[in-house]
Amino acid sequence: MAAAGGFSQAAREIAVSQSTLSGHVRQLEQVSGTTLFERKQRGVALTPEGHALFEITSRLFAAEAEARGLLKDESGRIGGHLRVIADGAALPLAIVAKLRDMRPRLTFSLSIANSARVIAQLLEYRADVGVTAQLPSDSRLHARKFSDVGLCACVGQAHGWSDRSCVAMADLDGMAFVLRERGSRTREIFEENLVRHGVALGPVTEVSTQDGVREAVAAGFGLGVCATIDAGHDSRLHVLPIVDADIALTEYGVCLEERRRLPLVLDFFAAMERLHCGAGPEKPRF
Repeated sequence: MAAAGGFSQAAREIAVSQSTLSGHVRQLEQVSGTTLFERKQRGVALTPEGHALFEITSRLFAAEAEARGLLKDESGRIGGHLRVIADGAALPLAIVAKLRDMRPRLTFSLSIANSARVIAQLLEYRADVGVTAQLPSDSRLHARKFSDVGLCACVGQAHGWSDRSCVAMADLDGMAFVLRERGSRTREIFEENLVRHGVALGPVTEVSTQDGVREAVAAGFGLGVCATIDAGHDSRLHVLPIVDADIALTEYGVCLEERRRLPLVLDFFAAMERLHCGAGPEKPRF
């Protein structure tokens, strides 16, 4: 229930009524003499004691899953379901495409969030693997470097730069920009490059998603910035590599340390290595 975020969702996931599940939780709290959940108007939150118990039981469930994975037959090794969370869509989809070559019956879910949220979701057991430009410092997480990627500026097709093939950091001085919210690693790296080059932006509009940034740029609210692998193929936009943005984004595959030996997670990292050694994800068309 802690992983599901509330009684209703947890009840649906384990196919019992909400009242039955609530009764089980109350009974556990009464028997143990410990309050595990804080009931709120919208959902529930773990108490410190509940969080400690959740970490212990999550390790137990992970060990059980690892044992099941080890003992599964061939049909299990060619399938499985993987929950992926990432700070962009292009790279995880390229990795999963390689993974499906190895596991033809694989199913997966993909959630997109900023880099900080990717790390949080992994620690909350809401995803199995993550792809992010944020190297985690938490010892509970295992990370493997994928590759370094550059930065691009993007402009609307009506912008005066739509006939250019690239830009330099100095060109961006005083320009209006549309940026992701704080917590975006792309924004952090971009701002580090701004400081290094002594560039000050003009007015900045914050938008919470990369799709939102794309829409705002297409509508003429300012320039946008993205990693080269996330530039996409939007015909309304023109993408310009920033040639002297010498602080690059580094992409990592991440999972919980305790889950790194699960067969499906091992295969995900193997697919990531295959992609890295091959052609890599498709490059943006300018």
